[in-house]
Formats: sequence, structure tokens, C-alpha cells
Amino acid sequence: MHIAIINGPNLNLLGSREPEIYGNQSFEDYLDTLATDYPEVEFSYGQSNVEGEIVNLLQLFARECDAILINPAGYSHTSVAIADAIRAIGKPVIEVHISNVHSREPFRHTLLSGGAALGVVSGLGLDGYRLGVEHFLSHPEAQKEA
Repeated sequence: MHIAIINGPNLNLLGSREPEIYGNQSFEDYLDTLATDYPEVEFSYGQSNVEGEIVNLLQLFARECDAILINPAGYSHTSVAIADAIRAIGKPVIEVHISNVHSREPFRHTLLSGGAALGVVSGLGLDGYRLGVEHFLSHPEAQKEA
């Protein structure tokens, strides 16, 4: 199985950005852990602080991958374009949020992109990505339903 992971704005700062919310581990280090724990999975990774580049990554990875994990970060609450891209690509997408968006500011409670995704994992730290991988591995029918 080939799973792409797309991270949005400011997630390139994981490990140093607000560690009380996001932890002390960089995403690259965490991705190495995922690759070690799931040798049967091929991972592709992209990160951008730019909304249109995230749309481009969704379209690119949809041609190459079986499934996508995405953390659109702040764009989750505002981007119709990312939500439309998730709906358009025909691949299963799970949205991941490191923090619990529902325990934060009210504007974070609405997830435009999450509504387009197969599911949303929120508030479980970086482990949310692992849970998304586990779902895709244990539910291969999700690829056929997207």
C-alpha cells in the first residue's frame, strides 16, 4: 500500500512550535518511525504553507497513492479549495489534527476539509497519523469506495 501524508501551514515547525500543544518531535522524525513500524507501506510526504500547493499535492498524490492522510492545519477551517480537491480526487482521505480542535478557539470547531474526508482524527497528537495508517491497512475496501 502507498499512503501519502500532506501537512499544511506551520507544521514544518513541529518540534519547536508550541511544544505544549504540538509536542517536541519533528514530523520528519515521526515519519521515520512510521516507516519503520510499517515496512509494508510506502510513504510519500509533502508539506506546504501555501493553500494552492496543498491542492496540487492532493492531485499529484492521488495519481500515485492508494490513500492520503492530510493535516491542512489552519486551512481546515477556511479552505473550500482543499475541501473541493479532497472530493474531486477519488481517493480515500483521512484528516488528522494533532491538537483537539474542539477544545480550542471556537473558529477551529468548523472543519471544511474534514467534511469532505472519510474521517477525522483530532487531539491524539502525532499518533493520529498512525491511527489513519491502521485504518487504511485494516479497511482496504475504503480505497474502492472513494
